[in-house]
Amino acid sequence: MTQTPNSSAPPENTPAQGAPTMQSVPPQSPDNTSHTPTSTTPAAPAAPTTPTTPPAEPRRTAFAEGFDQLRTAATTEPGRLRIIGAFLALLVVAFGSIAAWQMTERAAAADDVLNRSQPLTSDAADIYRSLADANTAAASGYLAGLQEKPAMREGYERDIRTAAAKLVTAAANSESGSTSANTIAELSRLLPEYKGLVETARANNRQGYPVGGAYLRAANEMMQQRMLPAAQKLHETENERLRADYADAKSFPWAAAGLGVLVLAALVWAQRRNYRRTNRVLNHGLVTATAAATVVLLWLAVGQVVARAGLNDSYDHGVRSLNVLHEARIASLTARSDENLTLVRRGADTRTLADDTVVDAYEWGYDKEIGDLAKALTRAADLADDTAGKKPVQDANGFMKIWKDRHDLARDDNDSGNYQAARDRVIGAAKEPTSVCFDNVDKALATALTHEQNEFRQAAGDGRDSLTGLPTGAAVLAVLGAAGAVLGIGRRLSEYR
Repeated sequence: MTQTPNSSAPPENTPAQGAPTMQSVPPQSPDNTSHTPTSTTPAAPAAPTTPTTPPAEPRRTAFAEGFDQLRTAATTEPGRLRIIGAFLALLVVAFGSIAAWQMTERAAAADDVLNRSQPLTSDAADIYRSLADANTAAASGYLAGLQEKPAMREGYERDIRTAAAKLVTAAANSESGSTSANTIAELSRLLPEYKGLVETARANNRQGYPVGGAYLRAANEMMQQRMLPAAQKLHETENERLRADYADAKSFPWAAAGLGVLVLAALVWAQRRNYRRTNRVLNHGLVTATAAATVVLLWLAVGQVVARAGLNDSYDHGVRSLNVLHEARIASLTARSDENLTLVRRGADTRTLADDTVVDAYEWGYDKEIGDLAKALTRAADLADDTAGKKPVQDANGFMKIWKDRHDLARDDNDSGNYQAARDRVIGAAKEPTSVCFDNVDKALATALTHEQNEFRQAAGDGRDSLTGLPTGAAVLAVLGAAGAVLGIGRRLSEYR
């Protein structure tokens, strides 16, 4: 009897129940034509794939981020209020800064008119007058010869010292390399040469040498053709500088005024906006800012208008009168010099007129300068605005007429060959010399110049003083206005907390 084995193992070729069946031959790829079995060694596991990181977005600029924050804030009422407050404060501060800057420039220009430009213009005119007067005194002294009076000589020396001192002052106040500086340097170089020629002429004349007249003529030509034109150029240059300072001081501060109007409009808009949202008529901070801006704007406008009026008055009744009086004084000095040189040169210098008439050059020059003097005195009388200004001009005009009459007598004596009588009528030996008339004209013009100088300083000082404190006041009120705007908006913001 056959027994069944006790082993429960399955037959050799029977797969165990529940065990996975392993294929004996691995599957082949369709395109593999080889039937060689592949290795049963398991393949190495594939390397883990690193996940791809998306590229980082470029970092935004602070301006862009700030703009986004501002845009986000603008969507809320507190954010809008903060923006409005910052804008108002910035606008008020900008207004105050520009107002202070522009009024500082105008105040400085007005001060230059009073204390720098016009005094330099007067110095330039004094240089011209001193040189012309020295030339006249030199001719008078030569004509007097041994009879030259100490006062006449002292007048010549005083004029030379005055011209030298004024040249030093003008040089100290001129810019290096400028036209004025070059002109001053030229005059400073020529002045000693001129004085040397005059001294040589005087020495020869006292010894009775006729060559002294040639030296005096050379000195006069240097003065008339080189030194006086240079002095006139210096005066014109300083006059242009004075006009430029006047223009700067009188120009209206349009930028500050326009910004001030914009500030007031913005503040009114902000208060109206506040009223429509809260039904509150007044916001104390915004009212304070509006009041401060209004005061600055009115102060700026009124101050500039008053300053302009004062400066205009100083120019019309000061500078213009001074210029005409300087012209009159120079014409008087030149006429006196030509009168003396007529007798010194005794017809040696002639001039051919347009109609081919030959005349004495210095007699012709005298007539021309006396005509210019008469015209200048007429204009000076028209410009004088009070009795104190008109009287010396009228006196000078009266003395000029007497001078002309006496000169005609001296001319008649000289033309008739009576040289000694003509010289006495000119230098003072006669009872009624022309020298007295010239001195009286010069003194009257000096009085008129002093009066007009005082008129100028008074009017220009009033114009400058109207701007005093305005730059500082504008800056202080602007800070107060900006603070008021910020506090006013801050008060409104506190209601949201």
